[in-house]
Order: sequence, then C-alpha cells, then structure tokens
Amino acid sequence: MAIKSSKETLTSAWFLAPFLSLFTLFIIVPIFYAFYLSFRGAPTSFDLSSFRMVGLKNYARILQDWNFWSSLGVTCLYALINIPIGITASLALALLLNNKLPGKSIYRGAFFLPNVLDMLVVGVIWSLIYAPKYGALAQIVSFFFGPENFFNTTGVLGSPYTALLGVILAMTLKGAGFGMILFLAALQNIPADVYEAADIDGATKWEQFKHITFPMLRPITIFMVITGITSSLNAFTEIYAMTSGGPQISVMGKAVGSTSVSGYYLYKQFEAGEYGYAAAISFVLLLITLTLTFAKRAYDNRQIKGKKAAK
Repeated sequence: MAIKSSKETLTSAWFLAPFLSLFTLFIIVPIFYAFYLSFRGAPTSFDLSSFRMVGLKNYARILQDWNFWSSLGVTCLYALINIPIGITASLALALLLNNKLPGKSIYRGAFFLPNVLDMLVVGVIWSLIYAPKYGALAQIVSFFFGPENFFNTTGVLGSPYTALLGVILAMTLKGAGFGMILFLAALQNIPADVYEAADIDGATKWEQFKHITFPMLRPITIFMVITGITSSLNAFTEIYAMTSGGPQISVMGKAVGSTSVSGYYLYKQFEAGEYGYAAAISFVLLLITLTLTFAKRAYDNRQIKGKKAAK
C-alpha cells in the first residue's frame, strides 16, 4: 500500500510540475522582482542594471504624491458607485429570470454574453456609442430633441462630471451577467417550502424578499462586494480605452483626471520610466486590497460567531 501511495504521489507531482513551473515563472518571480524594483530608483539609461538603490524613498514619495491620493480618491468613488449598481443590476436580472418565463435560457445567454467580451473591445464600443455628434447616443437624442444638446456637443466622456458615470454604466452592463449567474444559482438553492410557509403566514412578496431571499443571498453578496473592491483597485483597461484618465477637473486648486483611477496612474508612471515608483504603488494597492479583504472576513466571522452564541 505504501509503494502504491508513493507512486500516486509521484504521478500527481509530475502532472502538477508543468503548471507549477509556469506559475512560478510568470506569477511568483515577477511579484518578487516587482517588490525588488520598488526599492530602486528610475534608471539612468535603457540598461536595467542602472537602477540605483533608493531604499524606502519610493514609498515615502507616495505619501507626498497628491496625484496618487487623488487617483485613489477617484478609485474609491468608482467603487462606491459601481459596486452597488452592479450588485443591484445582477440581482434584478436574477430575480426576473428565476421566474417561469418563455425562452428564459435565451435571455440568460444574452445577458451573460457581454461578460465574455474583452474589456478593451467593450471600452472601444462604448466610446463610439458615447461619441459626440456621430455617436449612437448623440444621434438618438438629437433625433428627438434637436442637435443642440449635451450628448451631441460635449458627450458623456467629454465632461468631468459624467465621464466616470459613463464608464460605470458600460462596466455594469458588461459584468451584470456574471453576477446574475451567481445570484441565480443561489436563488435556486433556497428551499421552496420556506416561501410556502411565508405565504401561509400572509407575508407579501416584499416581506419575503426582505426577510428570506436577501438574507440567504448574503454570502454571494459579500463575495461580489469583495471582488468588486478588488476589480476597482485593478481597474485600468476600461479607463485606458474610454477616457485615458480625463477629462481634467480642478480639485483644491489642482488639476486632476476625473477618471484617473489608481491602476491608470500606476500605468502612467510605468510609461514615464518610473519603474521603481510604479512597483511601489502596485504593492501599496495590494496592501490596501488585502487589508480590506481580511477586515471584511474578520467582520463576517464575528457576525457568524455572534449569531451562534445567540442561539
């Protein structure tokens, strides 16, 4: 038995070896190298060996960098608006398609389809839709209200007050299908007899949703909040494709990009040759993500323990 067990272990190791090798080469090694770069300054030439050791100066620079903190503020605003809207849209679609509708499998596929499209492609498509004068949205509004309108002259992405909302709408319509599938799976796991008992007690549909459906969807909702925070901190492609961080807006007397999220600001530092500083920013964002994730899990565990103690 021991010989057979060792052979099975060896076979499993051989099957895992290619994956672990590639994972180490393309994930683990770059992470450690980026951490090493975060203690290095900008190169004096194209030779990477010209990186000079600067210690914690890159991290100290972050504390004094107004543009970084403004981009982090834009990221927080993006998350605060995008996450609730995305969860609400996903839940609404799931509740609608959880009913007995003719051809609902077709609707499920149609709503999920945008989720499989590349982010860059989605960004370009929505940029064309939002474009002033010749964009689809501008053409429709001009047809009903005449050419002198905001969508035809400035455009959604041309105003610092609507650009971020335009990106959020595009991302909501792209990602709602994925959340819909998660909520649908959770809805179908709720026992039907719970609703039958609620009907007998005279509970309305809203009361059933408030006291039965939504509480039982809480794990999926928490999962979507955590993944939403992570994706917001990693947001880049949609900003790059649709707004390039603009348009500019004045905040406390300083011009900042109204859609310049942290991920895009990191990219601009890398583009400018500030590789060490960009690496330091990436690890600060990673630290923020891990802190928020662990804090949320600790809060949830405390809530679960409190409920068990109450019982």
